[in-house]
Amino acid sequence: MVKFISLEEAAAIVKDNDTLATEGFVGNAFAEQLAIALKERFLKTGSPKGLTLVYAAGQGRGAGTGLDHLGQEGLLGRIIAGHYNLSPSLGKLIAENKVEAYNLPQGTISQLYRDTAAGKVGTITHVGLKTFVDPRLDGGKLNSKTTKDIVEVVNVSGRELLLYKAIPLDVCFLRASLSDEKGNISMEREGVNLNGLSIAQAVKRNGGKVIVQVGQIVKNGTLKAKAVCIPGICVDAVVEVPFEQLTEIPASLVDVYAGSRRIPTSSLPPLPLDERKIIGRRAAFELEPNSIVNLGIGMPESVAMVANEEGIGDYMTLTVEAGPVGGVPAGGVHFGAAVNPECILDQAYQFDFYDGGGLDLAYLGLAECDEKGNINVSKMGPRITGCGGFINITQNAKRLFYCGTFTAKGLKIKADDGKLVIVKEGEVKKFLKKVGHVTFSGEYAASIGQQVRYITERAVFELKKDGLYLIEVAPGIDIEKDILNQMEFKPVIEGTPKLMDARIFRDAIIGLGNK
Repeated sequence: MVKFISLEEAAAIVKDNDTLATEGFVGNAFAEQLAIALKERFLKTGSPKGLTLVYAAGQGRGAGTGLDHLGQEGLLGRIIAGHYNLSPSLGKLIAENKVEAYNLPQGTISQLYRDTAAGKVGTITHVGLKTFVDPRLDGGKLNSKTTKDIVEVVNVSGRELLLYKAIPLDVCFLRASLSDEKGNISMEREGVNLNGLSIAQAVKRNGGKVIVQVGQIVKNGTLKAKAVCIPGICVDAVVEVPFEQLTEIPASLVDVYAGSRRIPTSSLPPLPLDERKIIGRRAAFELEPNSIVNLGIGMPESVAMVANEEGIGDYMTLTVEAGPVGGVPAGGVHFGAAVNPECILDQAYQFDFYDGGGLDLAYLGLAECDEKGNINVSKMGPRITGCGGFINITQNAKRLFYCGTFTAKGLKIKADDGKLVIVKEGEVKKFLKKVGHVTFSGEYAASIGQQVRYITERAVFELKKDGLYLIEVAPGIDIEKDILNQMEFKPVIEGTPKLMDARIFRDAIIGLGNK
């Protein structure tokens, strides 16, 4: 029978050396109060200690929220995760070699939950080949304390693939909207479904405890059968934390993200004419009618804003790796949800679609790029951000576009009547001889014939088998001074690069629908 318990009682269920799985996606559907209760128990009693923490997507809104609560020395012994940037305390433990730590593709962790629940040896996939996850590079290990291999290269029917080994789970913290008196769980007020069912089944297979934080407990018979996403037979304990105590999603947007209320997208404000909009505009030129698209967090979000402003939102069906299909992806701490979604899938099924080549186009961030077209977004020196869904998406989209400023830290630009002016150059070069961490392999992309472009505010590059080609330059930009002198390698230049469309640099509607 399901028990209805307090936060303190829930935290007391977790034992020393347990493997704990948590769920959430940025500011969406994370059991914040359970995490706080576990932290407070540890700080008060010193227990539980030595936990293995497993999670797929980054969870929280930055320092002091989400999984950052669990970044306590001694509480954790090992971390296996998809993303770290939202939890600086975890990154600090890793950088100081105080925990073992792995970074695996977010989508593969989502699928691994299912395979673990089914009693399989693990997840076998091409995702991660020739990236830092490949054991011939780093095997996903993030520091010297981490030595055990949890990813293997295997050969199946003549294909070289990676095996991500199953991870037995002892306990999980999930969050949902409603529970009835039998512990049947509904996500009907959440903007995402994520991996709750797969995690719960994996925990139950291992004889563990499934703990769910919900906003309200309702009577039996209240929930429609198809609204139940986790059956009570997979739940051990439920903790009620009223909706009013949850602050990460404004009340006005809860139903919008959940898909039960629609708002006009014309109410979304346009972007100012800055580097984000310039890059978003150039990237939007690549859109074609009926495209299925993924947008990464950060700079790529501007593509949707530009498309909406230009009236070509219907050109594409936008998807988010968290599960929404259709609508306009939310940004910032709400990333993972969507305004006016048509459908919300479980996260693992979204990644099945991605891994199977379902995406026509994908727009991702550009942190570091090297002469081979490799991209690093996962580890910048001692700073660990993690790959998130980046590897799943970038290795499988038919056409791929990296979006980011040409330099970083202090860059200031302005658009001047169809031309670009560099007011102040950034202090940090992003186009390097060699990236420090291979999150995307240019070699792998070239071997499968993937079309890859790198879009900045001043230049566009294209990946070919012999390296990066400079194919476009912004009007007003000096190639030698503003591009080549700001790179650690020289791209291939054939003839005179094409000028980027001058309309990109004017503060008026471009007319992308008639491009």
